[in-house]
Amino acid sequence: MGDVLAGFHAAWEFTSDSVLIRYERGIRTPKLFQALGERRIPLEAVAGVTLTPGRRDTVVLRIEPRPGADPLMEAAAGQLKDSCDPYRLVLPAERGTLAEYYADELLALLTESGPAERHLVSAPTTPLHFKAYDGRASFDGKAVSFRWSWTGASSAKWKAGDQRFPVEELCGVEWRSPEVFEGHLRLLHHDEPARSPHADQDPAAVVFGLGYGPVHESLPFAAAVLAAARTTAPVPVAAAAAVRRDPADIADRIRHLGELHQAGLVTDEEFSVKKAELLAEL
Repeated sequence: MGDVLAGFHAAWEFTSDSVLIRYERGIRTPKLFQALGERRIPLEAVAGVTLTPGRRDTVVLRIEPRPGADPLMEAAAGQLKDSCDPYRLVLPAERGTLAEYYADELLALLTESGPAERHLVSAPTTPLHFKAYDGRASFDGKAVSFRWSWTGASSAKWKAGDQRFPVEELCGVEWRSPEVFEGHLRLLHHDEPARSPHADQDPAAVVFGLGYGPVHESLPFAAAVLAAARTTAPVPVAAAAAVRRDPADIADRIRHLGELHQAGLVTDEEFSVKKAELLAEL
């Protein structure tokens, strides 16, 4: 196709075998887009394309990636807001006909569907680092390091000491957005059973919140670790799903959440949403 379609915050360049997405750098552009810079999406990583009405006289053209094709979206696990979805291109409504043309052209080139057996979209490049509430996380492409903060780390983490995890020991990551209750990044290991400690007590996890571990820093970090772990020791997508928790631990977390709710530290809506999330992990 060889054409470029420019929208708000991004421009898509169509080629015969991929879509190159270039994100703008500006004060109104989501920080995640600025951190990503640009991404090449091979057509074999695309399951479909949709065009829907947007808000305020806009239309939204969206690529639907195949499950497991993109480490960033796999790590995000559906937690990104629409405004931070890197596969959405928002255009003025008057460009709807043009967007429909590109959607049809792109759909005609697609040949793959269903879950991908491996990552097809490149992960963010290393080295990467970010500051969590209880420490500093860094990844050099070979190992993840957690260096604890004396002002935020729990006594359990101080007792365990600073941590280093070679990627060949990892099978995945568990990322919980800092924009929701109990945000954290937890590393999942090959040789350990399903564990259920609180993230602030787990030396294989760092905790977000209060401005620490923002999406544009912690999510690319999680995606890069996930991609490296899969490359080093590939495992089925289902095997790296979120760890199932012990029922007793779930009950403890719900009781603690109820105490925060009664104290007025958690709203009714936050309490209901988080309780449902915890019950879903049983």
